[in-house]
This record gives sequence, structure tokens and C-alpha cells, in this order.
Amino acid sequence: MAKIKVTKRKSAINRPLRQKRTLEALGLRKIGQTVEHDATPNILGMVNKVKHLVSVEEA
Repeated sequence: MAKIKVTKRKSAINRPLRQKRTLEALGLRKIGQTVEHDATPNILGMVNKVKHLVSVEEA
């Protein structure tokens, strides 16, 4: 399974609750924090919903 690294780049302040919850579900709390996930359709869909707040790279 392919892996991706997701890094939080922008704040979730003044964002809809749905986007805040998506960041929490990805395991992102602080700006600059990086987490590694498998590139499953579920994870890729979550990343796509908050793509303006995060950066993604292949691991």
C-alpha cells in the first residue's frame, strides 16, 4: 500500500466545523505537524476536503 505524508500548513480558525473535524480525524493538531497514512480512498477523500489547509507528499 502506498503511503502519503500529510502536513498541516494553515490554521483551522474560522473554518467550518466539518473541516476542523476532518483535520482531527487525520490526526493533525498543530501547524507544521506531519502524519503518515496509507493512501486509501477514505484518506485521500479526507485530504481532498482540506487540501487548502494541508500539503501532501508521497512517502
